[in-house]
Amino acid sequence: MTSNTLLQRISQHQHLYNLRNKLLRLHQVLLDTERIAYEQVRGRLSSGELLQLVIDHEQFAWLHRISKLVVQIDEMLQADEPVSLDDIQDLIAYARTLLTPSEVGNEFARRYYNALQREPGVVLAHAEVSRILASDK
Repeated sequence: MTSNTLLQRISQHQHLYNLRNKLLRLHQVLLDTERIAYEQVRGRLSSGELLQLVIDHEQFAWLHRISKLVVQIDEMLQADEPVSLDDIQDLIAYARTLLTPSEVGNEFARRYYNALQREPGVVLAHAEVSRILASDK
């Protein structure tokens, strides 16, 4: 492996790692907004109750798409074999598509749009993810 290829792989790995961390932050902010909305109607939740709701409840189900994306990145980062540039580009294209808010899109796009309208923290976390998705590696 040439040093240029090695540097490229290191750069790709760092890019995926940064994307993963920003997606986790976005997921946490979105989860917090859903928790607050749920608690306003049904009362305070323990951590255990929240975990169960995140797994099973329809109000939190839309967030699973971000969780799955993070898991996919984790698998790429931990793979024994180098990840292909095409696989990385496909993942980034999927993330860009997923994180496109829309008033009239699919359920995820609509809920994401609404969260962006309600919560400044979501806007900031979205901007951080978008910045990484905009930088091609």
